[in-house]
Amino acid sequence: MTHADVPQYDPIKAAWNTVATYSTYDEAQDAVNRLNAEGFPIENLDIVGSDLRLVERVTGPANKLRAVGNGALNGGALGGFLGLVMGLFSAGFTWLGMMVMGAVIGATWGAGFGFASHAFAGSRKTFASTRGLVATHYDLVARGGHTEQARLLLASTNL
Repeated sequence: MTHADVPQYDPIKAAWNTVATYSTYDEAQDAVNRLNAEGFPIENLDIVGSDLRLVERVTGPANKLRAVGNGALNGGALGGFLGLVMGLFSAGFTWLGMMVMGAVIGATWGAGFGFASHAFAGSRKTFASTRGLVATHYDLVARGGHTEQARLLLASTNL
Protein backbone atom coordinates (compact mmCIF):
# COMPACT_ATOMS: atom_id res chain seq x y z
CA MET A 1 0.00 0.00 0.00
CA THR A 2 1.52 3.32 -1.03
CA HIS A 3 1.04 6.66 0.67
CA ALA A 4 -1.43 7.66 -2.06
CA ASP A 5 -3.59 4.59 -1.29
CA VAL A 6 -3.91 5.38 2.44
CA PRO A 7 -7.17 7.24 3.12
CA GLN A 8 -6.38 10.69 4.49
CA TYR A 9 -8.11 11.85 7.66
CA ASP A 10 -10.40 14.82 7.00
CA PRO A 11 -11.73 16.29 10.29
CA ILE A 12 -14.70 18.01 8.63
CA LYS A 13 -15.87 14.86 6.89
CA ALA A 14 -15.19 12.78 10.02
CA ALA A 15 -17.40 15.03 12.17
CA TRP A 16 -20.40 14.00 10.07
CA ASN A 17 -19.40 10.32 10.05
CA THR A 18 -18.80 9.86 13.78
CA VAL A 19 -20.58 6.72 14.92
CA ALA A 20 -19.87 7.09 18.64
CA THR A 21 -17.46 8.71 21.10
CA TYR A 22 -15.72 6.83 23.91
CA SER A 23 -13.64 7.96 26.87
CA THR A 24 -11.11 5.09 26.58
CA TYR A 25 -9.44 3.30 23.71
CA ASP A 26 -10.58 -0.07 25.09
CA GLU A 27 -14.24 1.00 24.81
CA ALA A 28 -13.72 2.04 21.17
CA GLN A 29 -11.92 -1.24 20.46
CA ASP A 30 -14.79 -3.18 22.06
CA ALA A 31 -17.24 -1.35 19.77
CA VAL A 32 -15.21 -2.39 16.71
CA ASN A 33 -15.11 -5.98 17.99
CA ARG A 34 -18.89 -5.94 18.47
CA LEU A 35 -19.45 -4.56 14.95
CA ASN A 36 -17.11 -7.23 13.56
CA ALA A 37 -19.12 -9.93 15.33
CA GLU A 38 -22.28 -8.55 13.70
CA GLY A 39 -20.73 -8.82 10.21
CA PHE A 40 -20.10 -5.09 9.72
CA PRO A 41 -17.30 -4.29 7.21
CA ILE A 42 -14.82 -3.02 9.80
CA GLU A 43 -12.26 -2.00 7.16
CA ASN A 44 -14.45 1.13 6.81
CA LEU A 45 -13.84 2.21 10.43
CA ASP A 46 -11.28 4.46 12.08
CA ILE A 47 -10.61 5.06 15.76
CA VAL A 48 -9.53 8.68 16.10
CA GLY A 49 -7.97 9.86 19.37
CA SER A 50 -8.43 13.57 20.03
CA ASP A 51 -6.93 16.13 22.38
CA LEU A 52 -3.62 14.31 22.71
CA ARG A 53 -1.49 14.82 25.78
CA LEU A 54 2.09 13.81 26.42
CA VAL A 55 2.36 11.90 29.69
CA GLU A 56 5.82 11.38 31.13
CA ARG A 57 5.93 8.90 34.00
CA VAL A 58 8.95 9.33 36.27
CA THR A 59 10.40 5.91 37.12
CA GLY A 60 13.18 6.99 39.47
CA PRO A 61 16.38 8.94 39.76
CA ALA A 62 18.98 8.77 37.02
CA ASN A 63 22.44 8.01 38.35
CA LYS A 64 25.63 6.44 37.05
CA LEU A 65 24.89 3.05 38.60
CA ARG A 66 21.46 2.86 36.97
CA ALA A 67 22.85 3.97 33.58
CA VAL A 68 25.63 1.36 33.75
CA GLY A 69 23.18 -1.36 34.83
CA ASN A 70 20.67 -0.61 32.09
CA GLY A 71 23.43 -0.42 29.50
CA ALA A 72 24.86 -3.76 30.65
CA LEU A 73 21.45 -5.46 30.58
CA ASN A 74 20.58 -4.17 27.11
CA GLY A 75 24.06 -4.85 25.72
CA GLY A 76 24.16 -8.32 27.27
CA ALA A 77 20.77 -9.25 25.83
CA LEU A 78 21.72 -8.02 22.36
CA GLY A 79 25.15 -9.64 22.49
CA GLY A 80 23.70 -12.93 23.72
CA PHE A 81 21.13 -12.94 20.94
CA LEU A 82 23.71 -12.18 18.26
CA GLY A 83 26.01 -14.88 19.69
CA LEU A 84 23.13 -17.37 19.59
CA VAL A 85 22.32 -16.51 15.97
CA MET A 86 25.95 -16.87 14.91
CA GLY A 87 26.31 -20.05 16.99
CA LEU A 88 23.41 -21.72 15.21
CA PHE A 89 25.66 -22.11 12.18
CA SER A 90 28.36 -23.97 14.11
CA ALA A 91 28.69 -27.64 15.06
CA GLY A 92 28.00 -29.14 18.48
CA PHE A 93 27.57 -27.01 21.56
CA THR A 94 29.69 -24.16 20.21
CA TRP A 95 26.52 -22.06 20.07
CA LEU A 96 26.39 -22.00 23.88
CA GLY A 97 29.90 -20.58 24.17
CA MET A 98 29.22 -18.02 21.46
CA MET A 99 26.02 -16.95 23.20
CA VAL A 100 27.75 -16.56 26.58
CA MET A 101 30.72 -14.69 25.09
CA GLY A 102 28.37 -12.47 23.10
CA ALA A 103 26.46 -11.65 26.29
CA VAL A 104 29.66 -10.86 28.20
CA ILE A 105 31.08 -8.67 25.44
CA GLY A 106 27.72 -6.97 24.89
CA ALA A 107 27.28 -6.29 28.61
CA THR A 108 30.76 -4.78 28.81
CA TRP A 109 30.20 -2.47 25.85
CA GLY A 110 26.66 -1.65 27.01
CA ALA A 111 27.90 -0.69 30.47
CA GLY A 112 30.54 1.55 28.92
CA PHE A 113 28.07 3.26 26.63
CA GLY A 114 25.56 3.63 29.49
CA PHE A 115 28.20 5.33 31.65
CA ALA A 116 29.31 7.58 28.81
CA SER A 117 25.76 8.62 27.90
CA HIS A 118 25.01 9.53 31.52
CA ALA A 119 28.30 11.42 31.89
CA PHE A 120 27.74 13.47 28.72
CA ALA A 121 24.09 14.21 29.54
CA GLY A 122 25.30 16.23 32.52
CA SER A 123 22.70 17.51 34.97
CA ARG A 124 20.15 18.29 32.24
CA LYS A 125 17.87 15.45 33.37
CA THR A 126 18.34 13.90 36.78
CA PHE A 127 15.53 11.34 36.53
CA ALA A 128 14.53 8.36 34.39
CA SER A 129 11.09 8.28 32.78
CA THR A 130 8.88 6.82 30.09
CA ARG A 131 6.75 8.87 27.70
CA GLY A 132 3.48 8.17 25.96
CA LEU A 133 0.64 9.91 24.15
CA VAL A 134 -2.83 9.73 25.66
CA ALA A 135 -6.07 10.98 24.08
CA THR A 136 -8.89 12.45 26.15
CA HIS A 137 -11.53 10.79 23.97
CA TYR A 138 -11.81 8.43 21.01
CA ASP A 139 -14.22 8.79 18.10
CA LEU A 140 -15.34 5.78 16.10
CA VAL A 141 -15.63 7.07 12.53
CA ALA A 142 -17.18 5.22 9.58
CA ARG A 143 -16.18 5.80 5.96
CA GLY A 144 -17.89 4.91 2.72
CA GLY A 145 -21.48 5.66 3.73
CA HIS A 146 -21.60 3.06 6.52
CA THR A 147 -22.25 5.49 9.38
CA GLU A 148 -25.96 4.80 9.91
CA GLN A 149 -25.51 1.05 9.62
CA ALA A 150 -22.81 1.14 12.30
CA ARG A 151 -24.94 3.35 14.59
CA LEU A 152 -27.92 1.01 14.27
CA LEU A 153 -25.83 -2.10 14.95
CA LEU A 154 -24.22 -0.53 18.02
CA ALA A 155 -27.63 0.59 19.32
CA SER A 156 -29.08 -2.87 18.83
CA THR A 157 -26.18 -4.49 20.71
CA ASN A 158 -26.47 -2.00 23.62
CA LEU A 159 -22.95 -0.65 23.22
